Amino acid sequence: MHPDIDTPTQAAPRSIERRHALARITRAIGALAVPAMAGMTSSGPAQAQSGAAGAAWPRRAIRVISPFAPGSGTDIVARLVSDRLSAELGVPVVVEPRPGAAGNIGSAFAAHQAADGYTLLVTSASFAIAPALYRNLGFDPVKDFDAVTKIATAPLLVLVRADSPLKTMADLVAMARKDPKAVSYGSFGNGSPSHLIGESINSLAGITMTHIPYSTGGGATDLAGGRLTIAILDALSQTPQVKAGRLRALALNGTQRLPSLPDVPTLVESGIAFDTVGWHAMFAPAGVPAEIVARLNRSVNAILAAPDVQKQIHDVGAFPVLPATTAPQWAEMFRRDVQTWAELVRRSGAKID
Repeated sequence: MHPDIDTPTQAAPRSIERRHALARITRAIGALAVPAMAGMTSSGPAQAQSGAAGAAWPRRAIRVISPFAPGSGTDIVARLVSDRLSAELGVPVVVEPRPGAAGNIGSAFAAHQAADGYTLLVTSASFAIAPALYRNLGFDPVKDFDAVTKIATAPLLVLVRADSPLKTMADLVAMARKDPKAVSYGSFGNGSPSHLIGESINSLAGITMTHIPYSTGGGATDLAGGRLTIAILDALSQTPQVKAGRLRALALNGTQRLPSLPDVPTLVESGIAFDTVGWHAMFAPAGVPAEIVARLNRSVNAILAAPDVQKQIHDVGAFPVLPATTAPQWAEMFRRDVQTWAELVRRSGAKID
């Protein structure tokens, strides 16, 4: 014990009377302190507590929930960011796939984890679509999560086998009009962006392709095996298949062609007036201290600013978000996106099978 610090024995009263007197003084001081504390603004103690939490974080491994199957576009983005984030934060950052129900199983799991910054969610636009399609999600994407940052925009490809007779979207529409039962399209789940794009193509082109959902992946496998006419899948995971000559891309959604697939036209260029595009983004369970959210935002945005990371994202068929979004900016953009996709669900007539 340092000699300048009184020990408990030195500080203790030597008689019962002195202990009672000390107790009365303590109670009096406490009574005086209560109104003073009540007069303080609520932000002071909260900010102090939040600041302490942010300063202590992270002390252990962080897990990133990916609500889609390994190898999916979301999984690829989650792993790309997590690998770099581990170096940024100095702790392991581990991706944990929890696929199923168009991403809803993993999202619901993440929503009910502690708001301490040790569980994060990297997901896709399906997250914004879910409220318009499901009555009992078990979570609210807006209320139960804090937006961290938008990572990339993620166009989807309308794909056929390399030996398919279909060369263009016009060929596809002509086939479907000739024999409505002859054309099926695979998506990565009921209510997913690819499902909505398929239904939008049906509506805009006046055709009736049959929807085949694949909630845990497998659409590309069945397409390659001849069990689907087309598949509408993320460019992020399927661009390598197109480049290798195993699949052919007829078109993609969004407003611009991919640098990695410059010969593939957009749906609008192909006569289908649809340009809404999905994304990949990071969220945290609602209530994570603001300092932690801000640090995550800065760290992920710094990762995305690296030229080699941008090249990796471009190479696999996506667009890194530039300029980067702050957490409040992405939160506002996300709220608007939920409304946009809800209107698309209504217009397309998409239903959960």
